[in-house]
Amino acid sequence: MINPFNKSATTVKGSIEYIIVGLGNPGKQYENTRHNTGFIAMDFLSNKYNCTVNKLKYKALIGNCTITGHRVLLMKPQTFMNNSGEAVVQAMQFYKIPPEKVIVMFDDISLEVGKTRIRRKGSDGGQKGMRSIITLSGSDKFPRIKIGIGAKPNPRWQLADWVLSKFTADDMKAINTAASNACNAVEEIINGNIDKAMSLYNS
Repeated sequence: MINPFNKSATTVKGSIEYIIVGLGNPGKQYENTRHNTGFIAMDFLSNKYNCTVNKLKYKALIGNCTITGHRVLLMKPQTFMNNSGEAVVQAMQFYKIPPEKVIVMFDDISLEVGKTRIRRKGSDGGQKGMRSIITLSGSDKFPRIKIGIGAKPNPRWQLADWVLSKFTADDMKAINTAASNACNAVEEIINGNIDKAMSLYNS
């Protein structure tokens, strides 16, 4: 992936303040599928801050960096989507991070492709990775950035077949724009400006 930002690498020293999570499924066969939109957004974020997310810990690929002066842990759970909470809660417990400082990026079939929706907290909305995080943590107070992947084109399709399908080239352009917007939204949320993030990037 081309890095349009090329920011200098930063090394984290001291305590982690925020955890940023991108949800998806591990493995080459799932790359660029609709259900891996959270991973795509995380790749944009890690590229923007020149942070390598490749160390396996807490059942996730992780990387440490500084975003707008705040020390953060970037995570791509490797548990498969439905068990994402196992990874997220492990990291939360280790760093003693409350749900309000764990930002989760994931796909949403109720939004058109490339649309974004930021929420301060709430239910899982049917997204099973988010459901796992809420269930295992016992809280729904996770800021989240939802990225639209579109509804099933045919009601007779199985949902699993749709979310595991690949993006078209045109869809991928919209997803890349949404992923870039998600990175900007992460920065605003970390700076305490979630209302501003909603105003700018809810579409």
